[in-house]
Amino acid sequence: MWKRDESVKPAAPPATPAAAPTASAPAAPQASETRAQLGRDMVNIGKSVVIKGELSGSEDLTIEGHVEGRIDLKDNVLTIGPNGKIKAEVFAKAVVVLGEVTGNVTASEKVDIRDNGSVDGDIASPRVAIAEGAHFRGSVDMQRAGQKAQAQQAKPNQPPQGQPQSHQPNQPQHQQGQRVGA
Repeated sequence: MWKRDESVKPAAPPATPAAAPTASAPAAPQASETRAQLGRDMVNIGKSVVIKGELSGSEDLTIEGHVEGRIDLKDNVLTIGPNGKIKAEVFAKAVVVLGEVTGNVTASEKVDIRDNGSVDGDIASPRVAIAEGAHFRGSVDMQRAGQKAQAQQAKPNQPPQGQPQSHQPNQPQHQQGQRVGA
């Protein structure tokens, strides 16, 4: 009879996994429950991992390894850990830098370079924070997306970059050698 109870017991615990957490990993179920409640998944790339190419996804990402190429997480948070070394164009909702980034960083919400973090490249984000002890070399563009659209609408006569400007019909055309004004 004792043996029958042992064979029945293993089937019962999977029905209630949160009722009896093991002593070896009590924080693991709580962490996954917290993540499920927040509705956000997180992925970690370890420090021994090397990625070359394009990295995209729909989850928050922490990079401790090496990435070279392009990182595209437009709706998610990207964290470059203290061991992370990035040589890429970065596009994310928010970027937190604790390691090294070489390349341009574009964020729709915020770029945060923490103590000992390093960015060599241009930053485009409405909010930028650079901690004391951080390294930054490049330029910062803090215009919001709405402000960029308004600025472009205010100057409709400007041709796109790389295209020659055509003559406007309302402006008088001048021949070469004519003197304009007094």
